[in-house]
Amino acid sequence: MTGIAIIGQGYMGQTHAAAYTAAGRGADIRYVYTPRPAPPFQAAPDAELVTDLGVILDDPSVSVVSVCTPTTTHREIAVPLLEAGKNVLLEKPIALSLEDALAIKEAADAAPGVLMVAQVVRFFEGHRVLRSDVASGRLGRILSARARRLINRPDWAKWWHDESQSGGAIVDLAVHDFDQMNLYLGRPVAVTSTAVTSYGPFETTIEYADGGIGQVLSHADLPPGAPFIAGISLIGEAGIADYELSAASPTDQGEGAYPGLDGYRLAGADGGYSVDVTGDDPYARQAAYFLSCAESGTQASESSIGAAVRALEVALAARDSLRGGGRIEIDSLVTDAEAAGADR
Repeated sequence: MTGIAIIGQGYMGQTHAAAYTAAGRGADIRYVYTPRPAPPFQAAPDAELVTDLGVILDDPSVSVVSVCTPTTTHREIAVPLLEAGKNVLLEKPIALSLEDALAIKEAADAAPGVLMVAQVVRFFEGHRVLRSDVASGRLGRILSARARRLINRPDWAKWWHDESQSGGAIVDLAVHDFDQMNLYLGRPVAVTSTAVTSYGPFETTIEYADGGIGQVLSHADLPPGAPFIAGISLIGEAGIADYELSAASPTDQGEGAYPGLDGYRLAGADGGYSVDVTGDDPYARQAAYFLSCAESGTQASESSIGAAVRALEVALAARDSLRGGGRIEIDSLVTDAEAAGADR
């Protein structure tokens, strides 16, 4: 069986451990790396806590590693892991600079293992249904997309509040929805973003090469007790569709606080339908998919490296716009084929 290691003992490290356990692989978690050891993860009580990354790099029994550390550390951790032949599930965003993102991509292109960036929104069931309907042509050509993501201030991670480590909310939070905009509208060419405070709300407009428009509302400072809320709506030439979710938190997909928001709806020329989405576990689904890619040596086309780089391009352009740059043009450094997962 494949040995698993988790780099980082914070909130997302614990989330990945729980996801591997839910996917039936918790017993394979052999190491948790952290510079400041704390009590073992509940989901991996038998994992050895290590403070030396070399222990994981040098252990041939470990072939799968989740990297759940501050974004500025991704390059320095992910590249040696890839060079050592490990399969790496790297938390989003891929990096905080395009230089680092491309260095990680280059290392992955040359490595025998698999790199997947954890754009977990792609694994939410409502998003999977939406993607299937778009691929089948039920909406026709997509003309515009709107998304929103609203959370409580994430005080579980002090580093998150340091823009030099996280990129700020516009990068760390909104990158999920920028990825979705790119997925449905193609190659981004310009970004404009405005904000009320450094935590939002942010309103970001993305222009696309084929004429489509994406709009994203992001906010990381909901009042205490408010639920996590996310959603996406598409307008196509042949129909419209939307998916809405509310939950206790982004990692807890239990019954939401706003009845009627946990579902998917489509209306098209050939009719419509709606689906309730309950009991979803996208993190477990993401882990299971990544493990299948690692074990088969198949690149993770469901969440490609090129798509992760392109989502970062939009996020960094939005940040530049917020800093007084107005409309920021993008000349994407990845091809459409790379973004679609056809790069290897």
